[in-house]
Amino acid sequence: MSREVKFVKKIDWLSILLYFLLVGIGWINIYSASVTDASTGFLDMNELYGKQLFFIGTSLLLIILILSVEAKFYERFSSIIYVIGLVSLMGLMVFGKNINGATSWYPIGSFTLQPSEFAKVATVLALAKFLSDIQTNINNFKHQLIAFAIILTPPILIVFQPDPGSAMVYLAFFFVMYREGLPSIYLWIGFLLILLFIITLKIGYVFTIIAALIIGLACIFFFFKKQLKRLRKTTLALTSLVAAIGFILAVNYIFHNVFQQHHRDRFTLVLGLEKDPAKLEKIRKTFGFNTNQSEIAIGSGGLKGKGWQKGTRTKGDFVPEQDTDYIFTTVGEEWGFIGSSLVIFLFVALLLRILHRAEQQKSKFSRVYGYSVAAILFFHFAINIGMVIGLFPTVGIPLPFFSYGGSGLWGFTILLFIFIKLDANRINEW
Repeated sequence: MSREVKFVKKIDWLSILLYFLLVGIGWINIYSASVTDASTGFLDMNELYGKQLFFIGTSLLLIILILSVEAKFYERFSSIIYVIGLVSLMGLMVFGKNINGATSWYPIGSFTLQPSEFAKVATVLALAKFLSDIQTNINNFKHQLIAFAIILTPPILIVFQPDPGSAMVYLAFFFVMYREGLPSIYLWIGFLLILLFIITLKIGYVFTIIAALIIGLACIFFFFKKQLKRLRKTTLALTSLVAAIGFILAVNYIFHNVFQQHHRDRFTLVLGLEKDPAKLEKIRKTFGFNTNQSEIAIGSGGLKGKGWQKGTRTKGDFVPEQDTDYIFTTVGEEWGFIGSSLVIFLFVALLLRILHRAEQQKSKFSRVYGYSVAAILFFHFAINIGMVIGLFPTVGIPLPFFSYGGSGLWGFTILLFIFIKLDANRINEW
């Protein structure tokens, strides 16, 4: 039996089938959301669905290329790929194109390229390489800092574009770290920082600092009462308290300089920060419009939906960004509850399949990579669906394989098919 035949038999065809089903259904909904009476055909490059079909075609070329490359290439050159990813993010400061207030794209003719989508792949490879190194001990504080640096450097660069939605996705990596043995204290620290951020916005930094001092000093006294002579633990506790106060003081700067106005409006509405009824009503009309329209569109679909290309909310352009962030509203209106459930089932099936195959990997690099792929896809899927049905505020996170955009589709395709390649090679990973 030839080597090529053996490789074909080892490929996870179920994951590939699920991928093409999601991409195909995604394109059908993009077509329905963007087709107009003036459209000339499926390959009309003046229409979004025509461009997306081009992106799908080029994705097939990417798949062939990824599966043709030796599996060890991805591990061997992961550090170089990561550096290239960082350089591409930094290059936006000079060559980037500003769209909707964010300098997140490189202009290439009539198209644009968003490097943050590919930076996720580079980060997954770099993290998998580092964690799989025989000398790496995730319980070692120095190694933890290195892992954190690998994860946090790309989102720091992305935040300054500014694109906080794309930066948020990197939080998914901490669940992978936790799976590989990271102490749970870091998850609690993350939860505490989010809580401090919300409380500071709600009651102000002065009262939050006072509360942090009282609680922090009380904890130090009660928990380290018998160990106050142990300088290291006391110093660590005090340092943590000072760091928390520093974070509280930085909240206002982050809120007013990192987040854009529409992000601030969402926080204002959700947390009830605005006391002026007139201003609050104005924010509610602008911010709540997208979510309200998406909920109306999904609800109007009922059980079976209105039928393909028969969605009145979709055809009436009631939902902004319906081709990208809100593409799921087209599914809800035209396909109804049954169609929406089918799409969610396909996503869940793909996620479970990736997790199942990740557990079967013989190399730690492949396992960490597989879990990272599942974590990123789940984060995108859960936040986007939650955003569309009103559970989460709009943060600009696309639905994988569904939302319009070449960079997103290419990025997710590369991410998934590298794992499929690694998985097909697992027999040789001794």
